[in-house]
Amino acid sequence: MAIDTRHVGRRYGPFRTTVCGERIRDFSVAVSGGTPGFFGTATGEGAHPWTVDEEAARRSPHGGLVAPPTFGVTFAMQPFALACADPEIGLDLVRLLHAEQEFEYGAAVRPGDVLTTTGEVVEVRSKGSLDFLVVRSETYNQAGEQVLVGRWTAVVRG
Repeated sequence: MAIDTRHVGRRYGPFRTTVCGERIRDFSVAVSGGTPGFFGTATGEGAHPWTVDEEAARRSPHGGLVAPPTFGVTFAMQPFALACADPEIGLDLVRLLHAEQEFEYGAAVRPGDVLTTTGEVVEVRSKGSLDFLVVRSETYNQAGEQVLVGRWTAVVRG
């Protein structure tokens, strides 16, 4: 069943989250093949030092810890997830595939940042037996600086 195009423009959020250094370190260690600290000692081997090592981060151009680029999924995906599960849109989650995502980066994400994310369904289309839902999310920090624009695509097999 095709997704109704009347859902284009449907909005989600705002969603707020506060970033802490431990969350940045745990994420960095996990995506670099390590085990986050709550399972033992996190070594951070393989993670970029500016994301796990306070001393190295202080010497960096950023002057302190910064989140790695993929950290954006931890705060910016919520509008997409809610759109996919929205009963008004009515996607068949058993047939849904998270097909792709794109990020445009702005200001660095740092410990203490309070991030606000909103999202909007920007495209609904069909191609053969596949239906596509595209959600665009925008995230700003407490200073009003844009930190991330995300574009998230779901494909539903018909």
